[in-house]
Amino acid sequence: MTIQAIDFAGLMRAALGPAALGGLGLRPAEFWALTPIELRMMLGREGTAAWMGRARLDDLIAAYPDIGPDTRKG
Repeated sequence: MTIQAIDFAGLMRAALGPAALGGLGLRPAEFWALTPIELRMMLGREGTAAWMGRARLDDLIAAYPDIGPDTRKG
């Protein structure tokens, strides 16, 4: 198993840098609240899937409706 060093300076530049310059424009507290995988996904570097479209959302809603004993329509 190989252990890779984390480039915190590079990650901080990418996360905190202005969006106009290719950064995410996050505030420091937002950066430090992220998990490493969340940050990598936001930067488009790992495990990202295509965004779900409306049709797929409708399929999921139909398959898993929010209807149960505590749900009231109204």
